[in-house]
Amino acid sequence: MAAGDEEIWLDDDAGPLIRPYTVNEGRTHATVRLDMLSLVVATGDPTPEMDPEHVRVLELCHTPISVTEVAAHIRLPLAVTKVLIADLLDRGAMATRVSSPLSGAEDRALLEALLDGLQRL
Repeated sequence: MAAGDEEIWLDDDAGPLIRPYTVNEGRTHATVRLDMLSLVVATGDPTPEMDPEHVRVLELCHTPISVTEVAAHIRLPLAVTKVLIADLLDRGAMATRVSSPLSGAEDRALLEALLDGLQRL
């Protein structure tokens, strides 16, 4: 790229051209155990030193919302979203309620009910 040319970091069709792991500085594991169904809720307000992604997460979480829904709204992979949420939990800006693990029988029944509902669509 020649001097004076502007770098393009957004492709209208593809979206942002920044790798997701750069959002959380290469960290791949959250400091808190979160699963897809864990509910999170903001307990604090954004601060000036917060990254834009952290602010977006806090803005989404004024009412309890699942980790999966947060990931869908901010359009980032689940693993990246978990790290962002863990950062906010560590700062005390968010609270969580981890869902209870299902037993094998409950898990299978839930999956069968989900499959049945999807087939009806």
